[in-house]
Amino acid sequence: MSEKGLSINISKRLGEMLVSSGLITAAQLGEALEMQRSSGGKLGQLLIHKKFIDERKLLEFLSRQFGIEFVDLRSRDIHVEILRIIPENIARRYNLIAVEKADGKLKVAMEDPLNIVILDDLKMMTGYDIKPVFGADSDIMEAIDKHYGVKTSKEALDDILKKTDGTTEVSVVEEDSSKGGGDELISLEEKGEAAPIVKMVNLIISSAIKAHASDIHIEPSYKETKVRFRIDGVLHSQPSPPKKFHNAIISRLKIMSTLDISERRLPQDGRTKLKIDNHEIDLRVSILPCGPGEKVVMRILDSSGLKLRLEDLGMEPENLAIFAKCLKAPHGINLITGPTGSGKSTTLYSALATLNEPDVNIVTIEDPIEYNLEGINQVMVNAEVGLTFASGLRSFLRQDPDVIMVGEIRDFETMSTAINAAMTGHLVFSTLHTNDAPGAITRIGMMGIEPFLTSSTLLMVVAQRLVRGICKNCKENYEVKPELLVSLGVSKAVLDNHVKNGKITLARGSGCDVCAKTGYKGRMGIHEILEINDEIRRLIIEKAHVSQVKDAGIKNGMITLRESALRKLFIGATTVEEVIRVTGSGVD
Repeated sequence: MSEKGLSINISKRLGEMLVSSGLITAAQLGEALEMQRSSGGKLGQLLIHKKFIDERKLLEFLSRQFGIEFVDLRSRDIHVEILRIIPENIARRYNLIAVEKADGKLKVAMEDPLNIVILDDLKMMTGYDIKPVFGADSDIMEAIDKHYGVKTSKEALDDILKKTDGTTEVSVVEEDSSKGGGDELISLEEKGEAAPIVKMVNLIISSAIKAHASDIHIEPSYKETKVRFRIDGVLHSQPSPPKKFHNAIISRLKIMSTLDISERRLPQDGRTKLKIDNHEIDLRVSILPCGPGEKVVMRILDSSGLKLRLEDLGMEPENLAIFAKCLKAPHGINLITGPTGSGKSTTLYSALATLNEPDVNIVTIEDPIEYNLEGINQVMVNAEVGLTFASGLRSFLRQDPDVIMVGEIRDFETMSTAINAAMTGHLVFSTLHTNDAPGAITRIGMMGIEPFLTSSTLLMVVAQRLVRGICKNCKENYEVKPELLVSLGVSKAVLDNHVKNGKITLARGSGCDVCAKTGYKGRMGIHEILEINDEIRRLIIEKAHVSQVKDAGIKNGMITLRESALRKLFIGATTVEEVIRVTGSGVD
């Protein structure tokens, strides 16, 4: 069984039934129950872990008890058309696989056929009624690998070396071996492995860039090295080199990023600039020591793909009007909120590009500078010499700026200095980490800022996420019943506007070579903009609960993240799966 284990909660009563059926002994049940009391965990998982019962025998027993079919996947072939109904990332996330389709129902092998939440999500994603069946956890994982196509390490290495045909030239623009990289490279050359390692690293990076990935993950496990690309916000497994090359690959990346190759106990951060087919790319490299070895995550920064027009942000017309209005304010604070990778930097840079005129002095302090913008004075945080967001912001006030951008507000000092800048006639932009726009008010209060200061300086809060867009090359329409969308929080009035002949038409991608069989290509923003009007200011001063602020925002026309995502769903720009993944499946 996987680490997730059997998620069905086998009760003591079922355990006693296993004893009476002769599948386990009373002593084995007692030992498993004692382990459960002392360390937690599911009883079924513990019985299998202790090898008191075979996984398939347990599932066959549960199949009889619950009246749910058990499917043996070991010798079963699944048609490619069935596989396309559930994307690979969903199959791997929930450890399930579609096996058959008949009479409008989709039979899905699952480790937990009683998980109603997953069943409801699958029904909305696929448009089919779901018939869940038991499948052995290990069999499901093997079936996913077999049918979605995963290569062995040796096949992957051969594939990597075959693909390196010299057509893609990768070179480090600035490389410094002063931290010991030279000795390591010499040792690799003496082993005759330097050239293949360099080729492998070059191909991994160039393949990620060609796939428009935002991040590259190279992760160690005790048996293999895993390579994954984050494409359109979702991680995708790639052909992986054998485990024995892991340390050499890490060393090569450290050399490229001028990091200390001899240090394998502490995290390291670096960056490098690469030239790939005469196109320059910045890589931010983060190395983290893990149990089986060092893990590397590389963030790809390609300024050529940066969109700086406000119209390209994907905002609804109402949101775009508020955003543009607050950009024209003479002073105040505009905040962008959202998790890492939600496009906050792009929104900030778009705002600055809009304001970037010869008669406007714009200064930024960032950690790090992701993209260089002509005509804007950009400063990078350097904590080692005392240059923090707060200290840099204080210095900016003596530089006669009109517009100030602070990469992130993390503490009272930075927030207090930003408020002071806004109160002295500056337009300030920054980011916070909150789940939604009204939550920023609470976050600022938790920093210790007085409500009257917040209410008098804050102009708007923008919460945003990114959803994947449907591949235009393989886009297809399908129909669902309106009631399937109720759990997404869609009101009856909204549903009625989209119902035709008792059905609602949605879209999805069937998967093609253009989108690497995912059905998605590119991402777009969904936004929630809370404009600070007189009513919101009053609630801030009264220290109202965040739900009251949200209700007031909605009453005044605020579009929530969920509503923004649903608008894109109904125009056929994204899918139900994406709405659920990004905004959740429960009703607000």
